[in-house]
Amino acid sequence: MPYELITIPCLSDNYAYLLRDGTSGKVALIDVPEAAPIKAALAERDWTLDQVWITHHHDDHVQGLGDVLVDYPATVVGARADAHRLPDLDVAVAEGDRVTLGDLEAEVFDVSGHTIGHVAFYVAGAKVCFTADSLMALGCGRLFEGKPAQMWESMQKLMALPHDTVICSGHEYTASNAKFALTVDPQNAALISRSNDITAARAEGKPTVPSLLSTELATNPFLRPADAGIRATLGMQTASDAEVFAEIRKRKDNF
Repeated sequence: MPYELITIPCLSDNYAYLLRDGTSGKVALIDVPEAAPIKAALAERDWTLDQVWITHHHDDHVQGLGDVLVDYPATVVGARADAHRLPDLDVAVAEGDRVTLGDLEAEVFDVSGHTIGHVAFYVAGAKVCFTADSLMALGCGRLFEGKPAQMWESMQKLMALPHDTVICSGHEYTASNAKFALTVDPQNAALISRSNDITAARAEGKPTVPSLLSTELATNPFLRPADAGIRATLGMQTASDAEVFAEIRKRKDNF
């Protein structure tokens, strides 16, 4: 299915995304950290804006919305469970709901953990999932509100997507995530190689986001609590996956 995906760096380390349906020309903006670069990206392409999909309420994902809407009026979509602290929504959604963008359709997933009410938008026709601060490149979001077991449940939902799904996360945290990942998965050849590639990319000022789900499954320790090597490193050979995930998250918090 024809589409265009544009990654927009915002603030110091955030990302917003534009998704354009190639058949209808309709455009969705995913998260609004900062208005100026988003408006510049739309103007450069002479695109209008039809929808804004908000993943969660944190300021660095919504604070540019009012400014964008002044020049690009659009339908604002966000989680019903988070509506009390999101900007005003035109469409409130929950897990299992679908959002239509021309010929493209996004399925909504509740991926609470980083916050309660955080959602992800999975667009099968574009093979892309907008995960913001749930599943991140080589990491997952810090648990400001949810519990580890809840976040692990959210990770499992995303792990079940097709492995060629492009994961569009919300921040350029990959280099620091790689350093941590190597402390719990030091013998992982794929991780070592990816870490080297990340160092080279960042040295050249290149983004490391988005990433493929297949790459995350092979290298992201937050998706790998069942791995024997990680369990051995942590001394948790007989623990549950949820317990191992919780320990990894705890160590990352203290890294």
